[in-house]
Amino acid sequence: MKRTIPSSLIAAGMLLAGAVHAEAVVGQQAPAFSGTDSAGKPVSLSQFKGKYVVMEWINPECPFVKKHYDGGNMPGTQKYAAGKGVVWVAVSTSADSGDRNAKAAAVNDWLKAKGAAPTVTVMDTGGAIGRAYGARTTPHMYLIDPNGKLVYAGAIDSKPTANPADIKTATNYVVQAIDDSLAGKPLAQAVTKPYGCSVKYG
Repeated sequence: MKRTIPSSLIAAGMLLAGAVHAEAVVGQQAPAFSGTDSAGKPVSLSQFKGKYVVMEWINPECPFVKKHYDGGNMPGTQKYAAGKGVVWVAVSTSADSGDRNAKAAAVNDWLKAKGAAPTVTVMDTGGAIGRAYGARTTPHMYLIDPNGKLVYAGAIDSKPTANPADIKTATNYVVQAIDDSLAGKPLAQAVTKPYGCSVKYG
């Protein structure tokens, strides 16, 4: 049966996960990347070797992202991860246009206002990192193990809505993946369907 996406969601760019790019594959090495963080400093995946790394695609204007930040879920998950020694890389993918410094400042101000706690925020201008991972939505989540292998890819949680009230009854897949990984257990959910707004590649 063909699923119909409401025109209101299409107009706002809110896709529930279209296959746009090749994806990084769970069980294989995560794509290496290097770039510039929101403070203008170089950053690369290799500098976090030996640690678990969460990657999160962000867009402050996306209602699904707002759900998890305004509702406190994403900042809380970031702080939970930090308490477990997990690195958190927020990725802001955008088309190669506009004032990069202004974009970085706006992202930093937004994260601060929301009480967010990523380890670093990468400005993926031009979308090379997003394309390497196959990031399709904001949020789109990944967990990489200390050996650089991708162990989780998909949604932040089990309730694909923009309603903050759904957070309390949802399964947080990222917390679950972190806990299972640190306990040396097979992940209960290694791949889930990401949901949110489409990543802005151009």
